[in-house]
Amino acid sequence: MTLSTKDFDYELPEDLIAQTPLKDRSSSRLLVLDRQAHTQEDTDFKHILDYLQPGDALVVNETRVIPARLFGVKEDTGGHIEVLLLKNIEGNQWECLVKPGKRARVGTRLTFGQGGPLKGEIIASMDHGGRIIEFSYEGVFLEVLESLGEMPLPPYIKERLDDPDRYQTVYAKENGSAAAPTAGLHFTPELLDQARAKGIQVIPILLHVGLGTFRPVSVDQVEDHQMHAEFYQVSQDAADQIQAVKQGGGKIVAVGTTTVRTLETVAQQHDGQIVAASGWTDIFITPGFEFKLVDHLITNFHLPQSTLVMLVSAFYDRQAILAAYQHAVQAKYRFFSFGDAMLIL
Repeated sequence: MTLSTKDFDYELPEDLIAQTPLKDRSSSRLLVLDRQAHTQEDTDFKHILDYLQPGDALVVNETRVIPARLFGVKEDTGGHIEVLLLKNIEGNQWECLVKPGKRARVGTRLTFGQGGPLKGEIIASMDHGGRIIEFSYEGVFLEVLESLGEMPLPPYIKERLDDPDRYQTVYAKENGSAAAPTAGLHFTPELLDQARAKGIQVIPILLHVGLGTFRPVSVDQVEDHQMHAEFYQVSQDAADQIQAVKQGGGKIVAVGTTTVRTLETVAQQHDGQIVAASGWTDIFITPGFEFKLVDHLITNFHLPQSTLVMLVSAFYDRQAILAAYQHAVQAKYRFFSFGDAMLIL
């Protein structure tokens, strides 16, 4: 199936891009799409459990966003430079986005913070325009980052975030993401407790969100797009719990596209089964993809022509998704990271 990137376009008024999170996470709106009945319903996220049954499982991505945006200077010229950490390659070497990129040549030395508690050297350029930087510092790298770095909010968010924890899920645990798995931002501890009380399991897996989130689809044909690899991990406990839910007839409800990509990566490799696994995935889910594990999907509203709109279209139907997006625009839903949510049954 040959698809054009423009097949996943839609018109979005700029004032519908959510700039700040709501005071109460679960008070966001929820658009429920039923694939069997071909219906859609407007409700609030706090009512999401009404659509799930005892024996189902919410599978969540427990990655934690690190304060990955650094502002520094070039040692030779004193010129200002911005660095966004994307993924740890090995040791103190990180794949990064650098601005301004044209002046970020191999061999350039960088200093961050008063007195230079963190230093870096650009040691390689990458095909997609990124750089590999080797850092040097005293102490624990994450503690240095916590003191110097800022939360790497997406470029379409212009407002400053007063509370950095609002760009973390309430179950965020494992440090390593350059962006939040935003579908999970709607859950509160109370809502998760209500899910467990109803007999719905909450099962954590892991995918560290990297460059793919920031990288637009720049090719005309969808099949020509190359996804960037991201690290994932499914523990033995998680695999056993998910397998038991499936065998018991329960539904696997993926909280977010990152969860979908993790579960389907493992399932594609093991004939539809879920096993303990870890590694790097560059799975690209587009219409025509055969889902082997995920039954329902909770997701936010995504950027036009993005790989995420393509994934959601693959899970349901491209025209049905675009129609739902058009309804969301007309009903003035809030879009993107701090926006409202969709549940696809």
